[in-house]
Amino acid sequence: MPALVKTDKKSLSDLKATGIKAVNDNKQYLTFMLGGEMFSLSILAIKEIIWYANLTDVPMMPACIRGVINLRGAVVPVMDLSARFGKPPTPVTKSTCIVIIEMAADNEGDHQHMGVVVDSVQAVLEIPAAEIEPAPTFGAKIRPDFIEGIAKVNGKFVILLNVDNVMSTEEISQMGRLAASADVSPAPT
Repeated sequence: MPALVKTDKKSLSDLKATGIKAVNDNKQYLTFMLGGEMFSLSILAIKEIIWYANLTDVPMMPACIRGVINLRGAVVPVMDLSARFGKPPTPVTKSTCIVIIEMAADNEGDHQHMGVVVDSVQAVLEIPAAEIEPAPTFGAKIRPDFIEGIAKVNGKFVILLNVDNVMSTEEISQMGRLAASADVSPAPT
């Protein structure tokens, strides 16, 4: 077993030359504003960021789905994160963006894209794992299972979202079925 080596620029290059890789526990997150709060998503889940435009409304969708967009020939559903969190829908302003997220689909190797509406995109931050606290069990303004952790960056808290739970297509499909059945049920007499 090799001895621990104090890492500096010279020793890191020596490690790379010998084929041993240094462990970097920093992760990158895209930060954005939503309803006056700062949230973030792992940069690994982000495909691209586009300006808010050209949404097509789809009937009988859950309240959190704003509609769909045509992204280079692909139909991509767009979720309003504010509505997903049980808050009023995000108002559209000149800084409103759609963040396109790439998620693994049920089949191996397949990917599914979904857009999320945010007030504005802030920056990409590199946050050391040691600076991330676990999700609180109470007191959060959104469901605890939506929170991967909380980091303190420049004196402000940043909520790190769990993309799999927030974007759960199974849960959103259930909400869609409920919305559709509510629209179809007969009017009371």
